Amino acid sequence: MTLREQVRKFILQNFILEKPEDLIDDESMLNKGIMDSTGVLELVAFLESTFEITVEDDELSRDNLDSIDKIVSYLEGKLVLAAKPRRAEPRTAFQV
Repeated sequence: MTLREQVRKFILQNFILEKPEDLIDDESMLNKGIMDSTGVLELVAFLESTFEITVEDDELSRDNLDSIDKIVSYLEGKLVLAAKPRRAEPRTAFQV
């Protein structure tokens, strides 16, 4: 299942929509009343537990979480960063 399919499935199962076809990937879910601030917190909990990421406070924005397209783009970026091996900090010689 793709990221998009997982996000879409979560939204359809957890938020009230009159018709599933009303969920359009590039439309604002906040403006359409599909999701409110509590819904954003539910979405964040889902993203963090499902994809093993941490959504930082400064990432809680419409730019990242307002539409399926934006959520998928945000997730792709987070997952790329998480997959990069971290460079070890240079060690300093122990001096007595």
